[in-house]
Amino acid sequence: MTTLELSRRVFITAASALPLVGLATAARAMRLPLPSPAIFPAPGAPQVAVLAGGCFWGVQGVFSHVKGVSKAVSGYTGGNLVNPTYEQVGTETTGHAEAVQITFDPAQVTYGDILQIFFSVATDPTQLNRQEPDEGPSYRNEIFYTSPDQKRIAAAYIAQLGRARVFKSPIVTRVSALKVFYRAEDRHQDFLLLNPTEPYIVRYDAPKVADLKMSFPALWRETAIRTAKT
Repeated sequence: MTTLELSRRVFITAASALPLVGLATAARAMRLPLPSPAIFPAPGAPQVAVLAGGCFWGVQGVFSHVKGVSKAVSGYTGGNLVNPTYEQVGTETTGHAEAVQITFDPAQVTYGDILQIFFSVATDPTQLNRQEPDEGPSYRNEIFYTSPDQKRIAAAYIAQLGRARVFKSPIVTRVSALKVFYRAEDRHQDFLLLNPTEPYIVRYDAPKVADLKMSFPALWRETAIRTAKT
């Protein structure tokens, strides 16, 4: 584990005695509404969604348990450096965000479902340039759309949640066009699945997976998918 990875977890020692609660149980105890109008599953080619919501370990861990998701890859996007490393992104000088590239079957799970899960259990969209103990622009909330439809749906959903005042603070999630997604190093793929006793995972990410199972039983998959090496 690198120095940057160790420093990220220095927060855990003092926090380890706190109750383990995730976003849904702590903040809302229920899932957020679907985008309006609702999007219904329909046959079609696999689609890709790219979401940044803090440390990619937790976001990838959540979506690896969602039915209809065939791949969830941790990586970097939104910056100006070609093929960045974890250490370079961690300097907060490249402009990249830690993100997850999600490949899904729209006949089983819709883009609307993906966004509903993202905002309900995977991230807190009111935290600016941070998430839980991690701080800096690389941990920002951002939706990187891959089509005009995704752009429209994401922007409309953020506005819908804002009007409904489901969060106590304003949503700061940005919506931007996806340019290039860079796959993260192998040691970051399936990290939650492979390191279930890692203190950071236990304190911050495992509760998100538990929230997914509780709040979205129809979309829950017990056996998580694994990200194949490429």
